[in-house]
Amino acid sequence: MGTTTAERAAGAAPADGGTRLYGVSDFYDTEALLTHDERQVLTRLRNFLDRDAKPLLAEYWERGEFPEQLAKPLIGLDLMEPAELAGSGPADVPARGIYQGFRIFELARTDASLATWYTAQAGLFRTAIRVGASEEQQHEWMPKVIDFSLKGVFSLTEPESGSDIAGGLSTTARFEADADGGSWVLDGAKRWIGGASTADVLAVFARDTADGQVKGFLVDRKAAGVSLEKIHGKTSLRMMQNAHITLDGVRVPESMRLHNVNSFPDVAAMLRAMRSDVAWIATGIQAGAFEAALAYVNHRRQFGRPLGSFQLVQEKLARMLGNITSSLSLVVRLTEQQARGIYRDQDSALAKMQTSLLMRETVALAREVAGGNGITLDSGVARFHADAEAVYSYEGTHEMNALIIGRALTGESAFTH
Repeated sequence: MGTTTAERAAGAAPADGGTRLYGVSDFYDTEALLTHDERQVLTRLRNFLDRDAKPLLAEYWERGEFPEQLAKPLIGLDLMEPAELAGSGPADVPARGIYQGFRIFELARTDASLATWYTAQAGLFRTAIRVGASEEQQHEWMPKVIDFSLKGVFSLTEPESGSDIAGGLSTTARFEADADGGSWVLDGAKRWIGGASTADVLAVFARDTADGQVKGFLVDRKAAGVSLEKIHGKTSLRMMQNAHITLDGVRVPESMRLHNVNSFPDVAAMLRAMRSDVAWIATGIQAGAFEAALAYVNHRRQFGRPLGSFQLVQEKLARMLGNITSSLSLVVRLTEQQARGIYRDQDSALAKMQTSLLMRETVALAREVAGGNGITLDSGVARFHADAEAVYSYEGTHEMNALIIGRALTGESAFTH
């Protein structure tokens, strides 16, 4: 009996005798860095995504709605701190970085919105608490973040400030003292905040009117003065629900201020830690697009032959695989560095910039080899192609990340002031 494409690409089986999860896309077998238990958790995720999520994706993407029926069972998979991995390290330390990266990779190779939705909690919000909260606050909040009993989103970008948020952040926070210890009054707006409509709290960053420094706050989504409006008309990440948030005299007690956020550099430390998640998403999207394209060209026949038998198609497949392999090498090495406590702006910026750039080419090649059918939702190629554009821009555009790297290389800042 002949071997399948996946079997030919996969090479040797894992030492535990199981089947490789990423044989087609993971050509250099970075999966070998995972433990048996970690692979078992990822297999549980794969089974859920294949069985319950994939059949819904095309319909909900076209409708521009998130399949909320997936949220509870996805949370129930216990992916953030799986019971099987207990004892490998403290819950609030990135001790299992490679597993966490492949968790994002698995979600993204299925759908970019699912990956973005999950990492909004497991990446952005969790990092806001891990980096921005005091030890006492972390003790109270972190267990609730891990089990999703406290759902939150990271609310930094504003209607008029994205790349220039460091200097352009205009949402204000004014402290008012009282007998109960005082509270803060927030005014302003945030935009492109994914998952805000179903969050319990919004991690809002605002400029203190007293000292001009940026502070962080956990704002009750249902607090007086908070209003959310769904952003319509998107052509990318259509399933992800992004919100425009207006804050009008919103009161936040001092106890809900993130006590370790006292300047924008404190926020930058969060971005430094979170940007690697987006690089893993960009890499996973490439794998999803590549696998969908490979399945298509092996099935589709033209001129009496499978598309996959033509030289020009094979050249494009090889380029796609090269991009994915390069991207996996970048994110794995970055993750290993961060697991050892090495966090540098230029490291995460390089990974995000390069994986996103390669992602753009990979999804374009995937759409290209699928021909006219590559613009329909039938194969998944079109969904990956469109969703890649949002990932290319968020968590730092190509240009902003390039300037971060350039500053590290030359010692000169080329940012406009």
